[in-house]
Amino acid sequence: MSDDSLTFILLNSCIINNFVLSAFLGICPFLGVSGKFETASRMGLAVVFVMVVTSVCAYAINALLVSVGMEYLRLICYIAVIASAVQLVEMALRKHSPGLFRALGIYLPLITTNCAILGLALFQTFKGYNLLQCIAYALGSGAGFTLALVIMAGLREQLALNNLPGIARGSGLALMVAGILSLAFMGFAGLGN
Repeated sequence: MSDDSLTFILLNSCIINNFVLSAFLGICPFLGVSGKFETASRMGLAVVFVMVVTSVCAYAINALLVSVGMEYLRLICYIAVIASAVQLVEMALRKHSPGLFRALGIYLPLITTNCAILGLALFQTFKGYNLLQCIAYALGSGAGFTLALVIMAGLREQLALNNLPGIARGSGLALMVAGILSLAFMGFAGLGN
C-alpha cells in the first residue's frame, strides 16, 4: 500500500494519525460531548459532514487562490467555509432534530472553532492532495474523530456506573482516560509515517 493510495490515506488519518488522540486537535468537543454515547455519535457525524464539506471547498478555494497568486488568503477563506458549513448543520439539526440540537448545546457552534477542522484544511493543502485524496483524508479524519468520541463516551458511561471515590470522578478521571486512550493509539504509529 503506497503512501498516497486512498486506502492508506483513509486508515492513516483515522487510526494512525488520529487528530484527537495523536495530534491533540479538537480536544474541547472530545471532552465536552463525550459524556453520553448517543450525543457523541451524533456529534461525530456532524463533524464528519463539516470535514467533508470543508475539504472539498478548501481544495477548490486553494486551486483558485493559487491560480490568481493570492495564497495568503487561504486561512481567512478556510475559516469562512468552516463557519458556513457549521451554520448549515446547525440549521438542519434545529429543523429536523430539535432534541439533538439542544443536547449538543454550545458544542455545536463550537465546531466552527474546532481546530481539527481547520487543521484538516491546512494539512491537505500542505500535503498537496488531489480531490479524491482530500475526500478520503476528510472521511478518515472524521471517522477517527467519531471513533475517539464514541470510545471515550462508552468508557465514561461505564465509569459512571462504578462506585468511585469522589476525588476520582469528573474532569480528572476524563483526562486520565483520554491520556490512556492516547497512549493506546500511539501504538499504531509504527504502521505508517
